[in-house]
Amino acid sequence: MRSLNLWGAVCCVLMLTLVARASDKKNKDAPLSVSNVHFTVVKDDNNKPVRNASVILHPVDKNGGQSKGGFQIKTDNEGKVTYEGLPYGPLRVQVLAPQMKTFGDDYDINKPEMEIEIRLKRPTDQYSTYDKPGEQAPPQTNPPADNKPH
Repeated sequence: MRSLNLWGAVCCVLMLTLVARASDKKNKDAPLSVSNVHFTVVKDDNNKPVRNASVILHPVDKNGGQSKGGFQIKTDNEGKVTYEGLPYGPLRVQVLAPQMKTFGDDYDINKPEMEIEIRLKRPTDQYSTYDKPGEQAPPQTNPPADNKPH
């Protein structure tokens, strides 16, 4: 009777070990869900493509902070660039282009194929706290030329 109980306990432990190992293997062997993300960068005012814009991709951690790492890709002449194999989850996208405002936003990558259009705006005038509303800054004058011979 005692050997039967011992044998039952051994079988039970063996079964639990096999089930635990099988579930671990399933989690390890589960394919990582990835997406092919197609970016299009255009000018907001005229819908023309922005060529050679830097599209910088940063992973975002579970707290919403930017994770270390990231990578940069450049748009082609039509303002398009594709990144294949991007893992599902939150992604911070930053876009830089000459003579345009910097763009930044977070996206949730959750489909096998995604299209993201980014509209860049032109920079606006800068204002100073020292300027009074409706008043223009005085014109810049060049200092007088030194007429002394050297």
